[in-house]
Amino acid sequence: MRYHADIACRQEGFRLKICIISDSHDHREPLTAAVAEAKALGARVILHCGDLVAPSTLHAIIGVGLPLHVIHGNNTGDLVALCRMAQNAANGIHYHGQDATLELAQRRIFMVHYPHYARAMALTGDYDLVCNGHEHRAAIERVRNIKGQETLRIDPGTVAGVSAPATYVFGDLETLAFDIRPVPG
Repeated sequence: MRYHADIACRQEGFRLKICIISDSHDHREPLTAAVAEAKALGARVILHCGDLVAPSTLHAIIGVGLPLHVIHGNNTGDLVALCRMAQNAANGIHYHGQDATLELAQRRIFMVHYPHYARAMALTGDYDLVCNGHEHRAAIERVRNIKGQETLRIDPGTVAGVSAPATYVFGDLETLAFDIRPVPG
């Protein structure tokens, strides 16, 4: 499924820049700061790799106006409320459940919360980018896959700064160039 940001970028000739976040654990302020900075840097889409917890936390970033793709993690919170929020198209929230397969800027992306699952999916060679959370340690690695190529695996760390520095990842899907960034604060 292609989302409007991908189509708009191709029509306008822009590269699709994205913000990857995870493990916000109900912390609105750092979540808002990371998304605002990423938007200022040119992000057109947000990927949230789980442990959002309370869906009401998303109210802090809905007004930013970027499409948000979210999965749940091991701290799921109120999934019924998250589904309801995602049903309102004006919110721009795409809730995918425990994992997601996306195509953005002609790149196949897989999202899941758990790193062991992410590494396994990266090994298949079916994706250009695999994103996960859970460990609260930011990492960008190239995984040699069974097709003899490399798949990029990204863990943005914890945007909330829970037991680790507050970080997110910003990058360009065309070039697959990504940076781990500290959450402004």
